Amino acid sequence: MSRPGFEQVRELVDQGIPVAVATIIRGEGLGSKMIVMRDTVEGSLGPRDLDDQVASDGRELLAAERSETRSYGEREIFLDVYPLPPHLVIFGAVHVAQALSNFAQALGFQITVVDARRALATRKRFPNVEKLITLWPDDAYQQLTIGPNTWIAILTHDPKFDEPALLGALKTDARYIGAIGSRKTNLDRRERLSAAGVSDEDLARVRGPIGLDIGGKTPEEMAIAILAEMIAVRYGRSGGYLVHSKGNIRGDAG
Repeated sequence: MSRPGFEQVRELVDQGIPVAVATIIRGEGLGSKMIVMRDTVEGSLGPRDLDDQVASDGRELLAAERSETRSYGEREIFLDVYPLPPHLVIFGAVHVAQALSNFAQALGFQITVVDARRALATRKRFPNVEKLITLWPDDAYQQLTIGPNTWIAILTHDPKFDEPALLGALKTDARYIGAIGSRKTNLDRRERLSAAGVSDEDLARVRGPIGLDIGGKTPEEMAIAILAEMIAVRYGRSGGYLVHSKGNIRGDAG
């Protein structure tokens, strides 16, 4: 098999396929490369057990959206990660959604807004989002591709919309699921979902009330709190004050 090259990597990324490129940078097989995808690999670094371990590590780093150099015996291998851009799905074309979509776009999110109310889900109110879907959640999910790079924010304040949106979200492997509302609203919602058969494990996936506790009141402040929580989840952080944190403050290190 020919050694994977830059053009092949670029073609895969252009096709929307996340990849990790493993390159031996020290030791036997110097310069050998392997492309790691979700279900397969291209190329080889040498021994089969090495390929298997590096493939496993590459998928782990793809999920974490982090490149890293790792040691395998006397070899050092650089795992260069090319994840898909994060996809933010917002249920509810409300004022907070407008601010959230604007801020998230600046951070590289691809954005879909879902709301059955055509008067709210308009290009005038959401001029820069990739997709507007004017359907109820059950129908909207049939048009959505949800994966580990998907972040779901449910902002409707309406049980007949947000609870089907939550039920649909819990059937996916979305990286983040958050729902707006007060503590009481979220507690009542959890009780209804539990009574409907949703497991405690699934309910634990829902971040509600959504966002970090920064005291936000305006739509813009609430959107910042939501996006801050998403960033904290993305990099495995608690979202506390940096002055109380230990270690490197960047998201790619502990």
